[in-house]
Amino acid sequence: MKIMGVETSCDETAIAIVEGKRILANIVSSQSKVHAPFGGVVPEIASRHHIENIPLVMDEALHQAGLNLAQIDGVAATYAPGLLGALLVGLQYGKSLAFALNKPFVGVNHIEAHIHSVFLENQEVAYPFLALIVSGGHTHLFLVKEFGRYELLGGTRDDACGEAYDKVAKLLGLGYPGGPLIDKRAPLGNPKAFRFTKPKLKGIFDFSFSGIKTACLLEVQKQNGKLSENFINDMSASFQSAAIGFLIDRLVSATHQLKVYNWVICGGVSANQGLRKTLEIVSKENDCRYFIPSVPLCTDNGAMIAYVGGRYLESGKHSPFSLNAQACSELPS
Repeated sequence: MKIMGVETSCDETAIAIVEGKRILANIVSSQSKVHAPFGGVVPEIASRHHIENIPLVMDEALHQAGLNLAQIDGVAATYAPGLLGALLVGLQYGKSLAFALNKPFVGVNHIEAHIHSVFLENQEVAYPFLALIVSGGHTHLFLVKEFGRYELLGGTRDDACGEAYDKVAKLLGLGYPGGPLIDKRAPLGNPKAFRFTKPKLKGIFDFSFSGIKTACLLEVQKQNGKLSENFINDMSASFQSAAIGFLIDRLVSATHQLKVYNWVICGGVSANQGLRKTLEIVSKENDCRYFIPSVPLCTDNGAMIAYVGGRYLESGKHSPFSLNAQACSELPS
């Protein structure tokens, strides 16, 4: 089946066409430059740009795939979680396409799509596995029992990891999006220059990044508005070391407690080079295999939506056209 996947959960307008695991087209229109002056995503602006961009992105996807709409076998669109206004644009567009073409439609959970993005690159992961989703809006740890069955082990109690990256980058005057900028600065600094207390959340696999972020703020305030290059580099290195250390700590704890030794790391922050290098070391230390998408599939994209949608459609699962967008949604257990 040739499935069109539509993704507009945040600030990327993305449409892809996937046949099985083969990506025929994967077009992403980013709004990063639009939101950069604000230091983060402005929901209303994101929604307006989705409306403007989505027809153009679809045309480009069809052109890249060498197909016309009549050759599409089904449509999948993100319905949750995300910014409600942004979700509505892509969801309504996907439903309208499916209705007009008389094709099957299925709504896809954005988190579930990220978890399975690695399968698009023939990375065969044996079930069960642990999935760590790390992005600007999400930080979750799941036990994935099989396709369509998930157990939430832990989530962030405050900021998502990627959100903390963006806020610390703003404190340091680096710009937006902050994750790649801090990742670039971190190798130039001393990761032990600043010490951050690890959040005490014993006995559970939850995350918290607000304390680390506040500690960065206090250190920045001590500089009285004069941030040297050395300070920025050292703070970038120290913050990144603390954030990655916290993520890895929860992942390793779950591994030993549940005796599950396959890891999937996904979401926008999984593109972080510091995280990737740490995973390579820690996975060997714990005799684990880790799977991580290539950088283009780490960030929001339509290919992962199309792939998961295709698996549901092939199993006979469709969604009603009454399906509505949801800012928050749990995965099926």
